[in-house]
Amino acid sequence: MKFSKEQKAILIGTILGDAYLQKTGKKNARLRLEHGGKQKDYLFWKVSQFPKLFQGESKYLERKHPISGQTYKYWRHQSNSTPELGKWQAKFYKSGKKHIPNNLNDLLQDSLSLAVWYMDDGYYYPRDKVSYLYLGRVSKNEAEIAQTALEKNFNIFSKVLDKKQKGFALYFSHNETKKLHGMIRRYALPSMQYKLIKSS
Repeated sequence: MKFSKEQKAILIGTILGDAYLQKTGKKNARLRLEHGGKQKDYLFWKVSQFPKLFQGESKYLERKHPISGQTYKYWRHQSNSTPELGKWQAKFYKSGKKHIPNNLNDLLQDSLSLAVWYMDDGYYYPRDKVSYLYLGRVSKNEAEIAQTALEKNFNIFSKVLDKKQKGFALYFSHNETKKLHGMIRRYALPSMQYKLIKSS
């Protein structure tokens, strides 16, 4: 299975974001998508972009947190297992853990990838009109790799912040937020507009 340019862009963004690539055998992997109950349309959109990869129906699940007791409602869809996904798993995972690869600058070149990554892990703070892109449990060096890729490929500048329990994040000032949102707005689904600064 070969992916189109657009599919590769979406795949890169979603691997950097919320997706999980599960290794299945020596060379294969499958893609697991999970999104909260309010983001059903977003998950369905992702699945629809890969008609040969995903089969069956998305599943609605509920999981109770063992400590807080809160019920987490979400949607899940898992792909077929393929050697092509195995290649991507090798790029983004080390010893089973997802990481930001050293050559991210070569991989993250399409604004569609950036849009998907932001829709997955981006946060807009309306009061100050600034944005964050949460990177998860990565090292500071990996966060700086992401920072550099955005600077070189999109001319978007950020600061690396240590958000403690939430891991590292890229912080975008008001002016950089306007640049970022202006670049990705055309890709944002209606259900994701809340993550963007209001257009004038």
